[in-house]
Amino acid sequence: MKFCFIGGDFRNIELAKMLAKDGMLVYTYGLERGFLEKDFNQQIIQCENLDQGINKAEIIITALPFSKDDKNINTPLSEEKLEIEEIINKIKRKKIFTGNISKEIKYIGASDENIKLFENQYVLENGMSYNSYVIKDEKNVILDTIDERLTKEWLKNLEETLDGEEPDYLVVSHMEPDHAYNIGLIAEKYPKMKIVGNQITFNMLNNFFDIDFSNRKFVVMEGDVLDIGKHKLQFFMAPMVHWPEVMVTYEQTEKILFSADAFGKFGSLNIDEEWDCEARRYYFGIVGKYGMQVQALLKKLENLDIKMICPLHGPILKENLQYYINKYDIWSKYEPEEEGIYIACASIHGNTLKVANEMKKILEENGAKKVVLGNLATEDWAEAVEDAFRYSHLIVAASSYNTGVFPPMQRFLEHLKDRNYQNRTVAIIENGSWAPSAGKCMKNMLQEMKDINIIENVITIKSTMKEENREQLKEMAKEILK
Repeated sequence: MKFCFIGGDFRNIELAKMLAKDGMLVYTYGLERGFLEKDFNQQIIQCENLDQGINKAEIIITALPFSKDDKNINTPLSEEKLEIEEIINKIKRKKIFTGNISKEIKYIGASDENIKLFENQYVLENGMSYNSYVIKDEKNVILDTIDERLTKEWLKNLEETLDGEEPDYLVVSHMEPDHAYNIGLIAEKYPKMKIVGNQITFNMLNNFFDIDFSNRKFVVMEGDVLDIGKHKLQFFMAPMVHWPEVMVTYEQTEKILFSADAFGKFGSLNIDEEWDCEARRYYFGIVGKYGMQVQALLKKLENLDIKMICPLHGPILKENLQYYINKYDIWSKYEPEEEGIYIACASIHGNTLKVANEMKKILEENGAKKVVLGNLATEDWAEAVEDAFRYSHLIVAASSYNTGVFPPMQRFLEHLKDRNYQNRTVAIIENGSWAPSAGKCMKNMLQEMKDINIIENVITIKSTMKEENREQLKEMAKEILK
């Protein structure tokens, strides 16, 4: 376990020493004058900057009293001024929490840290979370179930939260099995419980369950409100975000949006990581095709006072919500998120990859702010798709193959087309030993996409890069960067 102490007095120092003595790794910042040289060993590290401790620690401990001026953390043993706002902004963990969301709203989901593929195609390095919630009020409400793999844990969380009471309603926001698997189980367990969904939800239920739900249906339409006591649930349809039956639920009293698959991300809740990267990969992998529909949902949310977003995957978002909404706005408009160049390379024997690396070098030497090179033959295809959507420019570099293009590149471009890739400038580099075909194939595929500006001059490599090819790369770089 790794700890970080930020500010504080001799009480913090003594605790840091005790933890270090027990074998814990301890980082400190803002405690300089309280330590003697002998106190510093391999277990206690005095940080040179705030980021060092925060980024490495699993648990962060601050001063007591926290502050004397309501602006800075209390640091009596340091000359350093540590603004509270700065530290809060740096501690990304505040975006992730489980347990009680509020006094009456509880988290009952679970994380699967062993799953390696989501939907049997998306690589997971840090597992996956499956979120579910309970609202305890005059009427008790469950919001969605979770995946079959975690049924036992989820059911335990549910029973402990209900504490002998029965649920009155189950809200079904999405019928995909990773959220709906346990509907049948709890429908049988709680026979008086009503099922809340829209008409398409109930059309789908019979596809998954051999249960007669006819006497338990609570059908809702756009804007309908379910009054459960103190809390009031309002429903908004979100078709094709990313199934036709999807709806989101807005809790009016505490102003919480239960957003179904929207605003979700890959990864277990037990992992501390930036939201953006895995949320972007999740979005373009799963939702990316449906930008128009996401825009329609965002329009509906504009007039809601949202204080918290609770998705079905990933962390609960409770601060700086406009940041996440803006990301979804950019992504669903298919606009570049950043000025930069993604080089997607599909190389058979390595010669095309050498060309791609040379192109990256030339671009950087000529002032490109951001250049990312991806090897389509070895790297996660979903991450390649993510990077293509992230940046303003794309370079495709591929070997010819069977009078077409090397399959990793073909699959990559098919993935882009399936997700409505558009509004980008693209350059083409092909390689072919006797009859180059990759360039024509890639160009034809790109021309099928919307608003793609293809740089006219295609660079052709004959097996290995020559000096004349370097000059061509330099000219292409100038055109990309102009």
